[in-house]
Parts: sequence; structure tokens; C-alpha cells
Amino acid sequence: MGSVQNGVTVVTSKTGQTRRFRSKQERRQIVEESMKPGASVALVARAHDVNANQVFKWRKQYQQGRLELSSAATLLPVKVTDRVSPQYVARRKSRQRNTGIIDIDLGHARVRVEGRADPDCLRAALEGLMR
Repeated sequence: MGSVQNGVTVVTSKTGQTRRFRSKQERRQIVEESMKPGASVALVARAHDVNANQVFKWRKQYQQGRLELSSAATLLPVKVTDRVSPQYVARRKSRQRNTGIIDIDLGHARVRVEGRADPDCLRAALEGLMR
């Protein structure tokens, strides 16, 4: 079973091997410490009882944005009713009438647009593919 030591979860396997699991916040803090000017990854790793190769792996994840701390979810007010708004029904019917398929073959790329296409979005996508 796991235990917590200095904020680090330590798990011991049946074979007696131990593994430490650090929180995203702690990994991020170790990486930021290792990126300070003049810092040695090996010394930072040793100070936190981590393998230097692990710190390099965490640095790569940090640069990819995978060690970002998630912000708390924002709750929005919701009103539940038994009736369907007439505006909503009218919008659904109009969307059903404006459906279609556009297939564009550019040679090096194929674009397929289903449903109602936003002209500005489609223009931007095609300009990007034409470069």
C-alpha cells in the first residue's frame, strides 16, 4: 500500500521495490528549479532524491505544456424547464435545410466540409493549405 513522505507518495511493491509518485505541482517546481541560470540538473535531482534522467523527462513535458496546473472548473447557472424554446426549434429546422457536402481536392490535400460551412473559416483553412 502507499504512504506519504514529505508530500511524495511512496508505493512498495510485493517484491519490496519502492516507487515515488510526485504531484504535478512538485514536478513543475523541480523543473523550474533546474532551469534557473547556473543550476545543475544533477544537483537539483540529487537534492530532491530524483534521477537526473527523470528531471530531463519532466523538463521535456514542461516545455510541451504537459505540467500545467489545471485551474478550477467554473460552474455556470443553469435553468431547467419542461418547455422547448420556439427560437431553438426554429434554429434547428433552419440548420437542417442548410446542410450539404463540399469536397475539395488540392492534389496534396483533400478537404471535405459537411453541413453548414463558415466562409471565413473555410477561406483560412484553404489559404493555409495552398501555401
